[in-house]
Amino acid sequence: MQKILTQIGHWLGRNQKTIRAIQWIVILFYAFLIIVPPFLSLPDEAATLVNNLTVFSQFMFWGIWWPFVLLSIIFFGRMWCGVLCPEGSLSEFANRFGKHKGIPQWMKWGGWPFVSFLLTTLYGQMTSVYQYPKPVVLVLGGSTIAAIIVGLIYGKQSRIWCKFLCPVTGVFALLSRLAPYRYKPDKAKWHDFSNKKVIPIHCPTVLPLRTMVGSSECLMCGRCSNHREAIELSWRSPNEEIVVYGKDHNSIWGSLLLIYGLCGVALAAFQWTNSFWLTHMRDIIESWFLAHNIMWVFNTNAPWWIFTNYPDQDDVFTWIFGFELIVYILGMGFIIGSISLGLLSLATIITNGKYKVEVFNHLSLALTPLGAASVFVGLFALTVTLLEKYANQGFTWIPYLKAVILALATFWSIYLAYQIIRQYTTSIIRRISGLLITILVFAMINYSWLLVLHIWTIKSDKIPWNTLWINF
Repeated sequence: MQKILTQIGHWLGRNQKTIRAIQWIVILFYAFLIIVPPFLSLPDEAATLVNNLTVFSQFMFWGIWWPFVLLSIIFFGRMWCGVLCPEGSLSEFANRFGKHKGIPQWMKWGGWPFVSFLLTTLYGQMTSVYQYPKPVVLVLGGSTIAAIIVGLIYGKQSRIWCKFLCPVTGVFALLSRLAPYRYKPDKAKWHDFSNKKVIPIHCPTVLPLRTMVGSSECLMCGRCSNHREAIELSWRSPNEEIVVYGKDHNSIWGSLLLIYGLCGVALAAFQWTNSFWLTHMRDIIESWFLAHNIMWVFNTNAPWWIFTNYPDQDDVFTWIFGFELIVYILGMGFIIGSISLGLLSLATIITNGKYKVEVFNHLSLALTPLGAASVFVGLFALTVTLLEKYANQGFTWIPYLKAVILALATFWSIYLAYQIIRQYTTSIIRRISGLLITILVFAMINYSWLLVLHIWTIKSDKIPWNTLWINF
């Protein structure tokens, strides 16, 4: 199996022209699906996946691309980024004709992936990007234009956009830690090649090829495969990069992206459409405005690029609802994230004897499988909804599949947490205590999904809006 994997890596390295051709096909298809649908009428009741381009585009972007690219990162690393991604390909192509300026310090700030992911997630909900083609132009088209501009200005033969600014680069970097293989350098072979002719290559994310560890920043493009006869695609344990390398290769921004991003704001974004809490929050806030005769907040004249406004589809946000939505998503994300942050900090103190940010960051990485599963389950719901609505398909077994995915991811996270904790203490009591507190974080995330998938789907006045427990 290792020989086959090595040959796959070498094939990618030898066939970069073929990969470029594939990339241009993807770019043209991507551009067509972004540019054309906004000029068409919105789907009517007779629309299906095969007779309506807008529906087809919606399904390709949000039913196939987004959830299954995330899934592919776990199984194949960031191969989507290095081989197929249209944004990265265009940014690198533009870089050939660019000014090749040095990378400014502000661009190297580690918080950009965290900030851009949160803002993109929030803006997508404000404008209903999953439902309508115009917001897709702003979110995906705008991101693509930004990638091209960055490529034209900064770096040389590189993908600066992919490394520092892409809204999903941080998420992909986290998820790729779970991939079962990576490009691994052999330092001895590298040294033995010193007296031979070396053909220079350019890593698109400017990684130190001789000493690179892990795959979180590697785009799996294959260009370095067999470089100096020392680098090859190699199998590894899916736990290796988190348990072993995570001790020295971690960051607070990665932790915050996991805690407040994937397990906080993203979860709230999937939750709000069914949320009893949002419904009752709206009742309280809007009743106050009505009681004080402040009526302008109920106007529906917000432009579509600020809040959803499609009266022909009977889908319009009032100003007050738009702001309530923002408050709910950010508020719930902050609450879930802060509780998780507090519990993980406590687990760090108990495990390590004192708080140390590196230990906290390492332990936070145990959330990766559950965070990935949480986002996939939320996005996969869009896949199912689109198939049910436009392909007349029914999937009664989907809730059970979602439960299984979350359960398996939870057990994986528990295993990772234990393997991390045992590196910092030999005390059985400390290990068990730290693990139990960490499990509380996992339990809270699972309970948040239980609300969405089960409790809030029950149409009953007997369930209080502030349900925090269940009587079975």
